[in-house]
Formats: sequence, structure tokens, C-alpha cells
Amino acid sequence: MAPLASPSLPEGIFSFLDTDLYKLTMQCAILKYFPDVEVTYEFTNRTSDMKLNRIAFHWLQIQIEKLGNITTSDDEIKYLRNTCRYLSDQYLRYMKDFRLRPSEQVELSFHPIEDTDSEDDCGDVVLRIKGLWVETILYEIPLLALTSEAYFKFVDRDWDYHGQVDNAKRKGLVLLEHGCIFSEFGSRRRRDYHTQELVMEGLLRAATEGVQNGFPGKFTGTSNVHFAKKFGVSPVGTVAHEWFMGVAAVTNDYENASEVALRYWIGTFGEGVLGIALTDTFGTAHFLEAFKKPIPTYTSASQGPTATSAPMAGSTTVPSRETLSQTQPPLRAPPKHDSRLARKERTYAEVFTGTRQDSGDPKEFVKTMRKFYDQEGIQGKKIIVFSDSLNVERCLEYKDAADEAGFQPSFGVGTFFTNDFVRLESGKKSIPLNIVIKLSSAGGRPAIKLSDNIGKNTGDKDMVEDVKQRVGYVEQEWKDGDEKSRWGVEGDKPT
Repeated sequence: MAPLASPSLPEGIFSFLDTDLYKLTMQCAILKYFPDVEVTYEFTNRTSDMKLNRIAFHWLQIQIEKLGNITTSDDEIKYLRNTCRYLSDQYLRYMKDFRLRPSEQVELSFHPIEDTDSEDDCGDVVLRIKGLWVETILYEIPLLALTSEAYFKFVDRDWDYHGQVDNAKRKGLVLLEHGCIFSEFGSRRRRDYHTQELVMEGLLRAATEGVQNGFPGKFTGTSNVHFAKKFGVSPVGTVAHEWFMGVAAVTNDYENASEVALRYWIGTFGEGVLGIALTDTFGTAHFLEAFKKPIPTYTSASQGPTATSAPMAGSTTVPSRETLSQTQPPLRAPPKHDSRLARKERTYAEVFTGTRQDSGDPKEFVKTMRKFYDQEGIQGKKIIVFSDSLNVERCLEYKDAADEAGFQPSFGVGTFFTNDFVRLESGKKSIPLNIVIKLSSAGGRPAIKLSDNIGKNTGDKDMVEDVKQRVGYVEQEWKDGDEKSRWGVEGDKPT
């Protein structure tokens, strides 16, 4: 039986830092370039047979309302300033006074399959988010985590926390012994807050024991900024598909959107900062055409040396939203020629330390990137971060492929850590929800994602087909890419 929350643990989400790092980095970039852009998001349950009941829905309603009470504490601001030094002072000041307004920004409704007016009635949840991009970007991770918690708190209760620390430690030790560099990426589909806390405890025990045993691998941290702060490890992450989707929708220039998004990213943080590029938003083949282009001598609205420097805390004051919205992005603010800025042109592929693989066949991705770097004459060991539905076996398999091709592999392991349970009654695997919240429009236009697996195409169907034609997208389907069974099916043996 699912345990009740510990009285010592706050229920629901209680910190803006209880999110993935890339939400904060993208919010920082959006504040600089797109502070007045309106967006919408939509929720999808890919495991459509796993539905919330009415009591779970009511609990979810209450937790969403409570998001409006969250503020960023002085201690949290200090932590971000000291730990995430690439976040601008403007952004940290913005976050100091930031509040969500769920009553205005979130639309939530319940549609029972058979309405008997009972709390046990099961049905579909419709969840939409609307408002300024710079504000609503912080809803996705909390809403997904809360939806998963609601399901396992009120619908599937045939589980408990027993063994979670030991399981995480066991998995971590295997990865460390085999030389894997890995992080915990499990916030969005965690069973609940306490589960993620137990997982972090187990992974840190594994890391300590791994050092004692001389294991070659390394546990590098977590994507969850709150837990990074709580456990004294590094927050890990760079950028998500949302950034590329939003830039493309706002500009309506899908042919060049990947390069523009990369340019804005460097314009916000500087070269060599947060340098793992996500390749598959509109297909990796299309992205690589942008990746091999030279970086302009200007990458922000600033002129001179600051154009490619990451902003430093304390260097500026906070402009008003009106001033920010008038900032000219690089494509509309070409610099005057200045011989002092002359330098050898380097490409995005040279400057970025590596790439992240998040859809399609990982081994084929390794081959694609090896061929790309070789053709571009780029030497030195680049990183590939694997992050698509990983477990221990897949990490070891992909590590071998990446090692053989001359890459430094790294792994972001999510749901396999934070929602890996067995049923108490049968001993079979308790299947996680496969739920997503995706940007659905930006600047009044549909926002879409193609990915390297047709099963992950999202957004307006007509727009998806139009963009496929515009970017020359070739349909791809990966045999292990069934979104309905990414983490198993009912009756599977436990991992």
C-alpha cells in the first residue's frame, strides 16, 4: 500500500529550484531575448490506459493552486549566484520577485470515462498552460511531477519505499564499476519527492563506495537544482527542445531556427559555457547543417568584447520589461565593423563541448556524430550525453559504442532511478506514467518537434508536415522507440 507522506516532508512542490537546471538556463535566455512572447503548453499522457481518478484530480488541483505561493528565498538566490555563475544578475533579480499565477495561467479539467459522481471515477486530465514564456516555462517539471505523484498516491497504491536506497546504490555501483559518468535526471516522472530523495541518498552512497573501491566511473550530480543544493552535488543540464521549438515558432524560420537558437544561446552565456548541444528537435541531420556554420563575431545585442562573454553577476542593473522587449536580437542588430573583433572563425561544433542524444537509435547517433566531426576536421574528444529512457544495461551498451568511436560518453538517467518499483501483491514491475508537457505555440504560431524517432513527433499535425518539407526531414523509426512501453508493460519482471 502506498505510504502516506511523512509529516516532516512538505506536500507537493515548495521551491522553484525543485526543477531541472535547463528550465532556469532557458528562462535566463528568454528573459534576455523574448520577455514579451506569449506561449501555450499542452499535456499528453502517452500511457493513455493509466488514468487519474477524481480524488487524484482534486489533489492535483490543490497542489497546482499552491504553486502560486512559492517564492525564491535569499538563500536560494545566493546558491544560484555562487553555483550557477552563468546566470545573469538581471535574471537573479528577476527571480527574487518572481511568482507564478496558476489561477490565470493553468487550465485543468477532468473528463471521467463513466461519470458516477464517485471519487473513484477514472478519466482523462486536460491540462493547458498559457501566458508569457518567461513565466510559464517553470510549470512543466512541477506539473509532471505532481501528476505522477497524484497517480501513485490515489490510483496505483500497490507499492512502498522499501529498497529504494539500496536499489539506487546497486545501480550506481554497476555504472561506476564499468567506468560510466552519469547524473540523475528523474524529476519529471518521479514517483514523488521522497523517492527522489531516497534515490539521491543511494547514489551518493554508491559514489562514496566507488571511490573507496577505485572504480573508474563518476556520479556527477543531478538535473534537479533543489536536490543538488540539498546534497551538495553539481546541478547538471544545459538546454531542452523547448528552446529550439520556441525560437522556431517565434521567427517562423525553421530553415535557420537551429542556428539562430545556438546564436542566441551563446549570446546569453558565452562560448564554451553550457556547451552540450541538443540535436534532434527538427532532426539531427538538419541540425548538423547549422552546427557546422561559423559563429558570427557578434552573438548578442551587445557590441564589442561583451558580445561573446557570459554576463557576470553584479555587472548590470535590471532593465524594465519594456526595455528588455526592445532589445535587438543579433539578426536584427548587426555590429559595425571593428577590426579589434577580428578572430579566426570557429564553428558551433568546435566551440560546443559535445551533443546530447535524446531520440532515435543511440548507436546510429554515435556513427553520425563520428562521421560529422571527421568530415569537419574537428579533433579532440567530444562528449555525447545519452538521455533517452536509459537503464543500466543500455548505459553499458552505449558506452561501448561511444568509447569505440572516440567519444567521452555521459549518461542522464531519469525514470529508471526515480520511478522503478515493484507491486507488493505480485512482485511484478509497477509501470511509471509516460507523461509529457510540450510547448504548443509561441508568438501566436504552433510550436512543433520532430525528433529522430517518428514516435516522438509532437505538435500541430499540419505544421509538423509543413516543417518536414521545409527542413528536408526524413522519417525515422527506431524499433525500441515505442512511447507506450518505454519503461515496461504490465506483468514485466522487476529490473
